[in-house]
Amino acid sequence: MAERFEAHRGHLRAVAYRMLGSVSEADDAVQEAWLRLSRNGTEGVGNLGGWLTTVVGRVCLDMLRSRRLRREEPLDVHVPDPIVTAPDGAAADPEARALLADSVGLALLVVLETLAPAERLAFVLHDLFAVPFEEIAPVVGRSPSAARQLASRARRRVRGAAPVPDPDPARQRDVVDAFLAAARGGDLDALVAVLDPDVVLRADGGAHGPVRLVRGATAVASGAVVAARHADGGRPTLVNGAPGLVGLVEGRPVSVMAFTVTAGRITAIDVLTDPDRLRRLDLTFLAL
Repeated sequence: MAERFEAHRGHLRAVAYRMLGSVSEADDAVQEAWLRLSRNGTEGVGNLGGWLTTVVGRVCLDMLRSRRLRREEPLDVHVPDPIVTAPDGAAADPEARALLADSVGLALLVVLETLAPAERLAFVLHDLFAVPFEEIAPVVGRSPSAARQLASRARRRVRGAAPVPDPDPARQRDVVDAFLAAARGGDLDALVAVLDPDVVLRADGGAHGPVRLVRGATAVASGAVVAARHADGGRPTLVNGAPGLVGLVEGRPVSVMAFTVTAGRITAIDVLTDPDRLRRLDLTFLAL
């Protein structure tokens, strides 16, 4: 039974991560699924992968509802846990590769966190993992038709708020490199040229630092120039499969930046500076 479960672990972590936006909570959800399987066994389970997926979905749904009741969500800005890998992806371990399969960017995860728990579950399971509504319905306690409506409502909100990244990773990296060069050179005009007019920057310092939401190309460009003056440098990375940067001070990671590039311009920048959460990230590839 343990071997069969391990064969599905990567997929289950990916489901839970998209549901919760937290790697540690995703691991907790997967562990709870294992406990339920070990208690109940596989008798009467025809499709173990499908059964485990819906179990993880139900666990995540409970966690999301409990999170809301305890008001754990920040009131203004929250950047989900990033999955950070080397620029070529070569240093990604098997678990990171599983999380990044059909990778979902931080900008989309931010939008998913604005959905009601049942909407998020219906959207994630159906749209991202092709789970039929007949299997989603019992998890949310509704009919298949009502589950379909939940996913449809979530889909409309996602389409209206989450930018769709350009498909060419090399082109994305070129745009991000141009942004970084312009910021270091203090070239406001060049910065504005690579930023979408409605670009959004979200910065999450947690309980120990500033939490900011900045909108508009001019405001984001001005802030980037100021930040570049105080930065020692950084290492190019992939963040959730898209171009990113790990900011360093005396060799110590102090920030992770994720960029969303749409139609050749940066539409979203998500920055994590929370030292507690940064310490939990696997950034060992930086020493390579």
